[in-house]
Amino acid sequence: MTILIDQPQFGTEVEGKRVLNNEKELEGDEGFRMPNANSFGHNFRDYEVESERQEGVEIFYRTNHINQTYDFVKKMREEYRKLDRVEMSIWECCELLNNVVDESDPDLDEPQIEHLLQTAEAIRKDYPDEDWLHLTALIHDLGKVLLLPSFGELPQWAVVGDTYPVGCAFDESIVHNKYFKENPDYKNPAYNTKYGVYSERCGLDKVMMSWGHDDYMYLVAKENKSTLPSAGLFVIRYHSFYALHRSGAYKHLMNEEDKENLKWLQIFNKYDLYSKSKVRIDVEKVKPYYLSLIEKYFPARLRW
Repeated sequence: MTILIDQPQFGTEVEGKRVLNNEKELEGDEGFRMPNANSFGHNFRDYEVESERQEGVEIFYRTNHINQTYDFVKKMREEYRKLDRVEMSIWECCELLNNVVDESDPDLDEPQIEHLLQTAEAIRKDYPDEDWLHLTALIHDLGKVLLLPSFGELPQWAVVGDTYPVGCAFDESIVHNKYFKENPDYKNPAYNTKYGVYSERCGLDKVMMSWGHDDYMYLVAKENKSTLPSAGLFVIRYHSFYALHRSGAYKHLMNEEDKENLKWLQIFNKYDLYSKSKVRIDVEKVKPYYLSLIEKYFPARLRW
């Protein structure tokens, strides 16, 4: 049985754009159909099933949860927002992902470029007029280049996996949350309360998220002055924030803009998660379309 993400009942418009009214729209005759199992034959995001990747994924999360502290995240954001490592185009970065496999993902072990195109093409079919969402899907995981030598060759635990706020209490809905007990912030009274260093409805843009590819790509897009709408930037930064968009945690930190953008993230997440498969995309066939979107929303070359 496929694990489904609970969805609120949206209206028909978000900022003048189409929004799903119910789950069935995503499974219609012409729309994207969610598969019954991941590429290993198991439920999606099942972290308990015994599989060839399960043990490695759990070891990954233990290391991640121990080391992702408020001070660590602050240090990484300060270092990487300088964007002084590489200069390249968006498409060049997409091609680099052929060298990356995400060890935290229990659903797929294919090179990341395959996943990007699967997600983007699935959304493009169902949302043909939302070109910003097509491009967002293509680039949402580009921050995983942090694993490569020219970007610092960070360890997997500092690049991939589910993300969550630091500087406040770790929510129980976070996968393998038991390992947070070994995190130095877990017993720090400055960081282990509901609000921690934040305030009610302060806005997620003021919240420090565990460091990884999501936050890095968000910084790349923002600092290079991408013209993607705020919903696109929101999807990039929070697409791995499952505690929020799957379990509803941390909503006490959200402002009104966050609530509107969350609707688009929840739409995007279905395609991000359930489009993972062994189906191959003809890269050369779709490349001209995505190059046109890159030109529309980004400068020719970016600082990384």
